[in-house]
Amino acid sequence: MHLLMILLGISTAWLLRQAWSPSHGSWQTRWNQALRTFVLPPVVLLMTAIAVICMGRQGWMVFGQEGWFYVWVALGYGMMILTLLLHLGWQSWQFQRRLKQRYPLSNCCGEPCRLLNTPILYSAQVGLWQPELLVSQGLVDVLNPEHLQAVLCHEQAHRYYHDTFWFFGLGWLRRCTFWLPQTEALWQELLLLREMRADRWAAQYTDPLLLAEALLTVVRSPAEFPSEFCAAFGEIEGGRDRFTERIEAIFEPEASQAMPQPSYGWLLWGLLPLLLVPFHS
Repeated sequence: MHLLMILLGISTAWLLRQAWSPSHGSWQTRWNQALRTFVLPPVVLLMTAIAVICMGRQGWMVFGQEGWFYVWVALGYGMMILTLLLHLGWQSWQFQRRLKQRYPLSNCCGEPCRLLNTPILYSAQVGLWQPELLVSQGLVDVLNPEHLQAVLCHEQAHRYYHDTFWFFGLGWLRRCTFWLPQTEALWQELLLLREMRADRWAAQYTDPLLLAEALLTVVRSPAEFPSEFCAAFGEIEGGRDRFTERIEAIFEPEASQAMPQPSYGWLLWGLLPLLLVPFHS
């Protein structure tokens, strides 16, 4: 029975990912579809492992008494993903600590930030729940105060939505399920939708034209930022089409309106494997 549960969990996760295809609907529709397809498979796998561990070897089910082998398999999977989470958390803490040691706290348009002494155009939020603003000297030198303020407003949106924290968790799930189909495509879709949400939030507090011009300036910058920084402003996977999509989204009529709250009720489906635990006696 434990083997059947594990196979069913893997098959369900695989089919959920395989069935996804990029949507061209509203932001909320695309976000719900991509997030559901990205998160639900690892939740199903994790809940299946927890269910098998809770059942243990003692007891009987449909096919008689269970053995220890698949309990150890589930326990090993759980320990592996927990170790990965701790490792990623340690890396994030170490990276933020090095930034604090290397770059003193400064001020940019009235916003506290850490200024990188590099000509490359770059800005980002670094940290988890309470991130810090990172801005390059090149960005300050190239953009005028109005365009720079638009960029900072975009970064404030990431802080408002706690994007660094939630995408740390999503990045963990991405590594846990790298072997499932379309993991990378879904990850890139979520990154794009995250930037579109930040653009839309910023468009409520600044001129959308300034925001679009600042984005265009950064994207046209010929320099490439070192790979150790993973979220350069304006770095968009997929080429010109995705950049065009962001620009067009900034000028949509609803871009200046508040973002609707997504629905997360679908997460309850991931708990279904736990319903089998009471049947193990």
